[in-house]
Amino acid sequence: MNSIIKRTALLLTAILFLTAVLCGCTAREQSAPDSAAPSVAVRESASYTQIDTAQAARLIETEKDYIILDVRTEQEYKAGHIPNAVCIPNETITDKEPPELSDKDQLILVYCRSGRRSKEAAQKLADLGYTNVKEFGGIIDWTGETVTEPE
Repeated sequence: MNSIIKRTALLLTAILFLTAVLCGCTAREQSAPDSAAPSVAVRESASYTQIDTAQAARLIETEKDYIILDVRTEQEYKAGHIPNAVCIPNETITDKEPPELSDKDQLILVYCRSGRRSKEAAQKLADLGYTNVKEFGGIIDWTGETVTEPE
């Protein structure tokens, strides 16, 4: 019986030792991503401002130097858009600056149909270095004037 107790004690000691060693290794592995954290924070610092359609309408009325950016497809744009809006479909905004947006400090008011694509596009523009990007959701919430393009 003494032999069984000694074996059990030895087994438990070995298990505890291995658990301690494995926990120690795990803690060291988790500390490695912390050194990469500053680069993540730098990437996240590029941002845009989300506003509502009423705020966007006020900016259109009061500001002089701005671009209204419609990021829907050309077909959606032609079916109805905010007057003077420029169409640059979201999927065409990549890692290169769109030629239509030459001034990175200019006020850019971004919208789509419902807000999903405009958020994506606004973040892409912020990541490209545009500093004054305002995203205001979708044209479905727009109460101002819209115009259509002939087909």
